[in-house]
Amino acid sequence: MSKSEMVIRELLESAGVEVNGPNAWDPQVHDPRFYDRVLGDGSLGLGESYMDGWWDCEALDALITRVLLARLEQKVQNKTRLLFHLLRAKLVNRQSKARAFQVGERHYDLGNDLYQAMLDRRLNYTCAYWRNAASLDEAQEAKLELVCRKIGIWPGMRILELGCGWGSFARYAAENHGAEVLGVTISREQVQLGMERCKGLPVELRLQDYREVQGQFDAVISIGVMEHVGYKNYPTYMQVADRCLSPGGIAFIHTIGSNRSITTGDPWTDRYIFPNGVLPSIAQLSKAMEGRFIIEDLHNIGPHYDPTLMAWHANFERAWDSLKGRYNERFRRMWKYYLLSSAGGFRSRRTQLWQFVLTRPGTPQPDCRFS
Repeated sequence: MSKSEMVIRELLESAGVEVNGPNAWDPQVHDPRFYDRVLGDGSLGLGESYMDGWWDCEALDALITRVLLARLEQKVQNKTRLLFHLLRAKLVNRQSKARAFQVGERHYDLGNDLYQAMLDRRLNYTCAYWRNAASLDEAQEAKLELVCRKIGIWPGMRILELGCGWGSFARYAAENHGAEVLGVTISREQVQLGMERCKGLPVELRLQDYREVQGQFDAVISIGVMEHVGYKNYPTYMQVADRCLSPGGIAFIHTIGSNRSITTGDPWTDRYIFPNGVLPSIAQLSKAMEGRFIIEDLHNIGPHYDPTLMAWHANFERAWDSLKGRYNERFRRMWKYYLLSSAGGFRSRRTQLWQFVLTRPGTPQPDCRFS
């Protein structure tokens, strides 16, 4: 047994995990190079070695949950690689206008067939709300209605949605509440399919960076875009929301969040899933809001993301036979690792999902239902 294998085995045992053990969360290692790779590259090596088929795990989500609860990633961190990521985040605005469309091209434009197979019927690619919901479709509609209640929606309300996806919220708000919605996204595929799905409704979806939007709206919202904004641009986002908000208007933010303030994302996720992505903390967001907005409500629905991700994974696996003509086996392993490791992140409470309701100073407190 190599020194690297001894170290990894001891670390995993401290988390209640046994290499090649009998439990569903125990990893089954097929290639002994796995140990050096994980010890040398941390989370990047763990994810890449899974993509390469060097190990498997029956319950990958449960394994990641145990690893995160035991904080094992801190014990196998490559300090040189970490320093590189931190310096890059410090010196470069990785979410600048020039780079804004990269995540759209590499992630959201992968193929509408993939997302239609994986998501609910309305194509919500954000956390659902499972209170009183028995299915993914019901939970996502409950989320959309929750957002509508929190912004006090009314017929004819003009809403700006920064990061509109395939128009799931815009369509729901227009169909069910008579609102008018302008949505912007950095994905060509989302605009094309979203406009088809919103045909005949007072909805416009644009391929546009959020920083370029002009106009006045009764509400400015985002559902899952702050993860792509970047810590250097949180003040800019708040400036845009403030600039586009009519007097007495309401702002709303739905975002995955980190328990601590960070400036760079997970190396594996950054390389393979969400380039330039980084999760905000409450401290970072509230600092950017300071002097512009009052936080009327802050709601953590993070535990609802675990079942959402597990439902997406189940849909993806069921649809694989129809998808594998376009996506290879390495992609399947990458996507499975992405969904199930993310579920482990929420199950371990390492990541959160916050919903903020905001007004400008001096605005009367809105009479909205916040839960």
